[in-house]
Amino acid sequence: MIDAVVIGAGPYGLSLASHLKARGVEFRIFGNPMQTWLANMPKGMRLKSEGFASCLYDPTGSFTLSDYCRQEGIPYADVGLPVNLETFCSYGMAFQRKFVPGVENRVVISVTKADNGFRVELADGEVISARRVVAAVGLTHFAYVPPELSGLDPEYVSHSSRHHALDGFRGREVAVIGAGASAVDLAALLHEAGAVTHLVARKPAIKFHSPPELPTPTWKKIRYPVTGIGHGWEFVFYTKGPLLFRHIPEQYRLKAVRNVLGPAPGWFVRDQVVGKVPFHLGVNITEAKVANGRVNLQLTNGSGTPHTLQADHVIAATGYRVDLQRLTFLDQKIQQGIQSVEHTPVLSSNFESTVPGLYFVGTSAANTFGPVLRFAFGAGFAAPRVARHLASAARRS
Repeated sequence: MIDAVVIGAGPYGLSLASHLKARGVEFRIFGNPMQTWLANMPKGMRLKSEGFASCLYDPTGSFTLSDYCRQEGIPYADVGLPVNLETFCSYGMAFQRKFVPGVENRVVISVTKADNGFRVELADGEVISARRVVAAVGLTHFAYVPPELSGLDPEYVSHSSRHHALDGFRGREVAVIGAGASAVDLAALLHEAGAVTHLVARKPAIKFHSPPELPTPTWKKIRYPVTGIGHGWEFVFYTKGPLLFRHIPEQYRLKAVRNVLGPAPGWFVRDQVVGKVPFHLGVNITEAKVANGRVNLQLTNGSGTPHTLQADHVIAATGYRVDLQRLTFLDQKIQQGIQSVEHTPVLSSNFESTVPGLYFVGTSAANTFGPVLRFAFGAGFAAPRVARHLASAARRS
């Protein structure tokens, strides 16, 4: 029996594994390193997070994105220079090779309770006994497609997470649904790839983030301090006080996680879409059906006036909704033992669920610890805390 199994090898899983290794915890980590970023985000996109907030977290802080870019001769700035997806992925893979060389690119298909811990089964048939399990699964399990579109055949509708290379859409007409960064980024990249692109959203306007003011005046630094997820004292609380956030009454926590840092594309993508991609804003999709090999979207505006938009394919860039039931590798008895709110786990101050020995980090922990857990930046809080707790538990065991 080993001390821990980590499921997932993205920024949270890799950061945690580097801390566990440094503390001498006996663990194994399973997953395809940086898979979500490498395969489920569109090639050519740029991150909304600033350079200083786009790191993975080793115990000594000796290998930041800044360090990597300097070593590789890649242009970098802490603030004001958007990070390319390709740069972030290559940095993540370099981090993995340096700190977590033992990642096993294998799939966990089952986690069940066992004496003194868990029985973890892999797709190739190997069975592992572990005292504790950490789910660091990221977003890929939680892609959300609105019910108005979910009835269409996959040939005609897909989630944005299914698209990395966009060349296959050249010459085709595509409707992108959503008003956030993933929708606008995707619309821009589809347009550049030669697709006839439409952006459809319920919001009456697309609110782009403002570019940073460089150099930043001193008064603005004081009034709107920079954090890893946004500017302002509110974000200082979210980034510095996840443990305090956990004690806020539930209804206010949930509201904050839903509303803080809502969908908004980065400032740097504005010129790629405005005047180039038609916007259909302030509309609801009231019907979607296929006729003569094309999708007919009936759009209705606020005054109830309908019109039809035709496309060869519809991409739902409608985000992700955490739902524990989608983690099908968790045994039904374990699922039933997890106390949850809005389908997300209720967690202790050490990220432990109500099933003793089962932990959740990343987006699935946001309703407990706040919006910072929706971003890779949150791994800087989660990784050392969970590792310290698991190391202490391992010593007791």
